[in-house]
Amino acid sequence: MNTNLILYVKDQSKSREFYAITLGIAPELDVPGMTRFPLSSGCALGLMPEKGIKRLLPDLPDPEKGGGIPRAELYLTVPDPALYHARALAAGARELSPLETRGWGDRAAYSLDPDGHVPAFARPV
Repeated sequence: MNTNLILYVKDQSKSREFYAITLGIAPELDVPGMTRFPLSSGCALGLMPEKGIKRLLPDLPDPEKGGGIPRAELYLTVPDPALYHARALAAGARELSPLETRGWGDRAAYSLDPDGHVPAFARPV
């Protein structure tokens, strides 16, 4: 089974650049309507323009009207969460919570990406 986590974004180019800097990798696919970054074996992060998903969901609320509202959290376990968090901030994210030990046993940092999604970078203590 392969897993694709897809975030709806206002500006595909801007979001592609944000996640390329933050993740430190180039997308494996970058075509109009979809950018995809490999996260691990069988798992990828997709970026789809809000306008594209609106056509598939005509009877649901318009995703463009949710801009700035946190709509998803992307919790990634990485070897160096401080590095990933710093890259996210350098790429334009707003810090929500610095790297600290959490009650569930991870050290994690949280930020807000340009589309209102919450990338979190963590590692077990």
